[in-house]
Amino acid sequence: MRGPTQSSGMIDPRAIVAEGAQIADDVSIGPFCVIGDQVVIESGCRISSHVVITGQTRLGRNNRVFQFASIGDEPQDKKYAGEDSALEIGNDNTIREYVTINRGTVDGGGVTRLGDRNWLMAYCHVAHDCQLGSDIIMANGATLAGHVTVGDHVIFAGYSGAHQFCRIGDHAFLGMYGGVSQDVPAYVMVSGQPPRPRGVNSEGLKRRGFSSDQIRNIREAYRTIYRSGLKRDEALAELRARLTDQPELGPMIDSAAASERGLLR
Repeated sequence: MRGPTQSSGMIDPRAIVAEGAQIADDVSIGPFCVIGDQVVIESGCRISSHVVITGQTRLGRNNRVFQFASIGDEPQDKKYAGEDSALEIGNDNTIREYVTINRGTVDGGGVTRLGDRNWLMAYCHVAHDCQLGSDIIMANGATLAGHVTVGDHVIFAGYSGAHQFCRIGDHAFLGMYGGVSQDVPAYVMVSGQPPRPRGVNSEGLKRRGFSSDQIRNIREAYRTIYRSGLKRDEALAELRARLTDQPELGPMIDSAAASERGLLR
């Protein structure tokens, strides 16, 4: 790591980089960027022009941030009064034009987190205290309110989003313009206006190597939760009885059991 007073390396001379910023030697920073004094940028990152990265923000390795993104600024929360908070971004993420990602708040644990290999397309917003896993795709304009938890391999279609405190399970799919206000279990596909569960994200599971038997088991689990007429606890008890022979049901059971806002129906 080096500070801006050392060899400028791949930092454009028209960028403004604070004295305290810690930047790996091979990081590329384009013209007219503003990098704050608490920012840490690890090896292999490429920052295009006109990007603002501020606050207590850490970018892991090999992230690509496109022009006009705003990363790590203050949370959009009226209760925020300048407390220390942070943003942690993992490795190999792609953050496209005009994406905004805010730091956390004290009430939400203080940290907004993104995992690895996520793809955030233009104009996406990740609000304060969100906890995102890895291999997520957020298409143009997708938006997450504060305190949203998102599992791995989730896809948000264009202009979809989630209300604050919602939980979206692994491999779920939210269709275009679908704004959910309740939790979505793992594997479930949501679409329509208002959005409703429409079955299992079978195509996504095929692409990720799930077998036909596993997908069939997940479909049957979906029917148990949504179509059997059982209460949630009763349905989950039935699914847990299958878990030894059908371990792929684990993420669906765990995400449904963790729901505090109620499952989207």
